[in-house]
Amino acid sequence: MSNAFPLAPALAVIFAGVLHATWNAVAKAAPDRYAGFALIGLAQAGAGLLMMALSGIPARASWPWIAASIALHVVYTALLARSYELGDFNQVYPLARGTGPLIVAFVAATTLGEHLSTPQLAGVAAVCGGLGVLAFSGGVSRTQAGAIGAALLTGVSIAGYTLVDGVGVRHAGTATGYSGWLFFGMGPLVVLWVYLVQGRALWPGVAAQWRIGLPGGVISVLSYGIVVWAQTRGALAAVAALRETGVITGAIIGAIFFHERMGLPRFAAAGVVVVGVALINLH
Repeated sequence: MSNAFPLAPALAVIFAGVLHATWNAVAKAAPDRYAGFALIGLAQAGAGLLMMALSGIPARASWPWIAASIALHVVYTALLARSYELGDFNQVYPLARGTGPLIVAFVAATTLGEHLSTPQLAGVAAVCGGLGVLAFSGGVSRTQAGAIGAALLTGVSIAGYTLVDGVGVRHAGTATGYSGWLFFGMGPLVVLWVYLVQGRALWPGVAAQWRIGLPGGVISVLSYGIVVWAQTRGALAAVAALRETGVITGAIIGAIFFHERMGLPRFAAAGVVVVGVALINLH
């Protein structure tokens, strides 16, 4: 896979990052967060079924990767829900998102034969460093230790499914078909996980929040569908890092809608992320 990352996929991934921050904010803001995740799962299943109907069946070689990704996405959803229970959006979100690109870059370079140029490596480091400042600029208290741990584990799961899907979609022959099978497989399992946690108490929340949860699920499908497509066009580390520019959107959302403190360090960190994006796209 070439180091060069064309402009159109790069812009698409940046847009996907904005969408990702938006649906995560929806999940964080939901009065009944578990019902919100269940609704997102339902929307993912429905969108996946539609994508399957409109595309060809992915090649058999991609099926094990799809199965592995489904499992990782369910684990990711559970960890993300736990993170939002314990921590502030402006800390948990950038920490979870910033961990993934570092792991993806390391694994892609050491095992998948993807070698980024020096400016691109500097860009990945800048993006991740900026995200770290966004996460820790407000300080860390003992009560936040659980949230930080959950966010780091969320980041590991993000790296896991990013790598799995980056390899799997290249075996599939169809990015849309691969995404459709993925969403259709994981959506019902997310709903099942929520039901196992909440039991029958889940359904009143689902009935009350469907106007928020279902659109959030559609946004999540569009966001990650773009990423899966972009992984057929550029290096995995570059895709992973570019996607995390959505943390800038997350910081703005946290400040405006959740009334979380932004401050000069976080604005400066956002600027570092922008510089990192520019470096990643140097050919």
